[in-house]
Order: sequence, then C-alpha cells, then structure tokens
Amino acid sequence: MLDEIKKIKLGGFEQKIHIRSNNNGPILLVLHGGPGIPNRSSLFTKHLDLCDHFTLVGWDQRGTGGSYKGIDPKTLTLEQYLIDTCELVDYLCHKFNQEKLFLLCGSWGTELGTMFCHKYPDKIFGYIGFGQTVSGEKNEAVSYQYALDEATKASDKKSIRLLEKYGPPIKGQYKEGIKGLMVQRKIMKKYGGNSTKKEGWFKTLVLPILLSREYTLSDKIGVIKGYSLVLSKMWGQITDYDFITDCNEFTMPYYIFQGRHDNNTPSSLIQEFYDKLNAPSKDLVWFENSAHNPLGEESVKFKSLLIEKFVK
Repeated sequence: MLDEIKKIKLGGFEQKIHIRSNNNGPILLVLHGGPGIPNRSSLFTKHLDLCDHFTLVGWDQRGTGGSYKGIDPKTLTLEQYLIDTCELVDYLCHKFNQEKLFLLCGSWGTELGTMFCHKYPDKIFGYIGFGQTVSGEKNEAVSYQYALDEATKASDKKSIRLLEKYGPPIKGQYKEGIKGLMVQRKIMKKYGGNSTKKEGWFKTLVLPILLSREYTLSDKIGVIKGYSLVLSKMWGQITDYDFITDCNEFTMPYYIFQGRHDNNTPSSLIQEFYDKLNAPSKDLVWFENSAHNPLGEESVKFKSLLIEKFVK
C-alpha cells in the first residue's frame, strides 16, 4: 500500500498533494472546487474505498490549504492553474510509469478540468465532472434567479432586499464583487440549491476541516485565509467562458454526473451542453436525490458508476 503526503513544486511554487493506493491502480486525480476549497479531508476519509481501484490523488491547488504559505497573489491566474495542473499530471504519470490518467472534477474543478482536457487531450484517459460548469454568465444568472424565486415564495423579505441590492449579476459579476457573490450563495444554499439537506456552510464545510486529521494546523490556516484570497483574485477571470460554443470537442471519454437539484452550477444548463458535446464516449448520469455534490449525497451510486466507467 502507498500512502504519501508531500509537497512538490508546480509552476515554481511548492504545493501539497496526497497519494494513496492499495493496488497500484490507474491514477485518479481529483480537482477540487471553489476556487480555493480543498477536499483532501473528505477524499481520504469518506472515499478511501476508491484506493482499492485507483491510485487516488488529492491536491490543494495553488493558494489554499497546504499550498497557501508563501503564495504570491499575482500568480493566481487561470493560465497558471492550467500550468500547475499540467506539471502535476506529468509528475504523476512519470512517477507511476503511466501514459495518462483519469480526472474527477467538482464544481470549479470542472472548469479547470474541461479546459485542461481541451488543451492537453493526450494526457487524459477520461473525464468525469459533477457540479458541472457550463457558462459563467448563464450560470450566475440562473443561480441568482433561483435564489430570488425561492426567497419570494417564502416571503423572505430580508433575502429579497439583499439579492436586489447586489444583483442581478452582469456577465457573472455581482455588485461589490465577492461580497455580492457570497450573499447570493448563502441564500441559494439556504433554499437547497447547493445541498438537498439545506445545511449551512459551517456544518458542511468549516467544521469538517477544523476537525480533520488530514490537514495540519498550517493547512487549516491556509484553507481559512486562502479561500477569500483565491476567490477574490480568481472570480473575475473564471466567469468569461461558454463551453456550449467554445469547448465541446474532446478526444477522451467525457462523462457528467449531475445532481438533479443543483442550482449552484445549475442543472438546467447541462442538457444543452451535453447535446453539443462531441467525444468518443459520453454520458450524462442524473442523480435524482442530489444537488451540487452527488459524490457526497449519493456516494454508493456515484462511486459504483465511476468505477464502471473508468476501470471496467
């Protein structure tokens, strides 16, 4: 069994990864969301069974978690993240003497992963995305309207006032930037657009990180400080895309595992993108009891299908 947590230099900056495998299986690199929300803790506690089938790799992307200390904010660019991803893929393939690897991507990770597959097709065996992004502008318009509609149905006057104050978003951008985005996300989450359990940020995100044994104290500080830094630097760069028209041709299998009730990266946008998608093998799998994170909400079904697509 291999179980290794280490820092490696990517794009000239040391970043933390965790590699674990029980059988030297094919490499499964997980690209987390946010940007700025690492997921090593959930990967290596709730989803360790994946190590029976894959060489599982978790990565704290530049500027967050174990990859926060010493970060130069000027390097937080979309192009740099693509370079970091490319260097990590090359490192892993060389380390394990494998030609390519598989990508499992969530939320912001689907934007990074989709762009990576389009730019470096020869490095990837297959792609699975959940909380799939489609279009930055459309994503925010639909997500905002969902929050406003739900608040209106509930006669939630305070939420309505806040949403009207900071939006609607223009080309994916809210008034007062990240402050407006956070207001919208909090209300959207309150009404089940992020999780069918309608749980708050503290219980679903903050508390698991604080209690995690996966992260060192320095890593936890990096998560807390890195989130606002990365999001504030990156958000203006990552809403100017439309995969429906600009990024729909792939040479590897491309699969979407989408929660039916997702209004963070809205499920209503998925079908149009999927219909335009051209790949040697493609599939759109709906998770009827999930929102933004079917890997967490319907884990057994999700992982069974992941193994079926990538291993069998």
